[in-house]
Amino acid sequence: MSPSSTSHVAVIGGGPAGLMAAEVLSQAGIRVDLYDAMPSVGRKFLLAGVGGMNITHSEAYPAFLAHYAERAPYIAPLLREFGAEALCQWIHDLGIETFVGSSGRVFPTDMKAAPLLRAWLKRLRDTGVVIHTRHRWLGWDADGSLRIQHAEGESAIQADGVLLALGGGSWARLGSDGAWLPLLEQRGVQVAPLQPSNCGFEVSAWSELLRSKFAGAPLKNVAIGLGDDVPRLGECVITASGIEGSLIYALSAPIRDAINQHGQATIHIDLLPSKPQDKVLAALAKPRGSRSMAKHLQSQLGIEGVKAALLRELTPAATFNDPALLAAAIKALPLTLVKTRPLDEAISSAGGVPFEALDEGLMLQQLPGVFCAGEMLDWEAPTGGYLLTACFASGRRAGLGMLQWLRHRP
Repeated sequence: MSPSSTSHVAVIGGGPAGLMAAEVLSQAGIRVDLYDAMPSVGRKFLLAGVGGMNITHSEAYPAFLAHYAERAPYIAPLLREFGAEALCQWIHDLGIETFVGSSGRVFPTDMKAAPLLRAWLKRLRDTGVVIHTRHRWLGWDADGSLRIQHAEGESAIQADGVLLALGGGSWARLGSDGAWLPLLEQRGVQVAPLQPSNCGFEVSAWSELLRSKFAGAPLKNVAIGLGDDVPRLGECVITASGIEGSLIYALSAPIRDAINQHGQATIHIDLLPSKPQDKVLAALAKPRGSRSMAKHLQSQLGIEGVKAALLRELTPAATFNDPALLAAAIKALPLTLVKTRPLDEAISSAGGVPFEALDEGLMLQQLPGVFCAGEMLDWEAPTGGYLLTACFASGRRAGLGMLQWLRHRP
């Protein structure tokens, strides 16, 4: 039994998850109206593609899944249905070729998001999806109709099913403003507060010297660890208030959780990850004669610029008189972080609708016929293609879940 061809559903949100759900539904013959509050759809998707559209990652499935941490058991079924390989094939079917970069990340050949989005929107319109921009969802009327605000006022929309793909709480100017949380809470849905993910962090205060000379400076070829975890290799950036960048984003969830629990988190920075501590000590122990310590560090270990400044900032002056202590500091320089940067600056967010509130088809147990997908679900992942892959996969699962529900609804 298939859904009636007269079935009509509303998809709220025009990011990757909402568009993917609309595709699944429209290809099954369902009439789909998609509503987005912004002047055009896919705005965060397009901005994420500036500088190179990292669509997914090529690493093996077990390692790929591990990036979703404690939410991996909930994300796994979605990725088994529509993981990285399936996503790449889907992109190829749109006429867009991909390649794997040196880091294992997967990109469209032209590195751009716009051609992919244009091809996708054409296919959606060809299957009958009607896209309404500048239409903001305001919740439900007393009779269950959707309240949709637009330039002419407000409309009450009746739909056989509703699929919410409203994003998280980061980058509000692109539409992900988290305004949907109270709308669901008013209907009895328990939601987790939104928190920054893939974000920068603040220190209590940098010295004026460090802030004025090195804010914005990249910290390259370092390793950073938190607690007993193996340090990760990569790079990050010193900011006027703290630290950010890809290496910090990869650790943002445990750093944020430690701050939530203890009020602060101390990371350890290995300034020379390719050089063992005994080799560092041996270099430091060499006579420096009349040379300054700064010159000694530069000539023996190549430590200069922002690395040298950070070492001075975070190390007691007496340590520079003890080669063993200085070598230990160079290999594990402690930096205490006290809070995240604001949510709206974050690349993504954690929190939202917990998987426990949904059935296997991503329908809200509290609201039959209402499905959720994308970043509004309570999961997080680092950058590198993991965020987008799970958004696509959850949109597809929610679309299929709605089809199943439409087949069997009373």
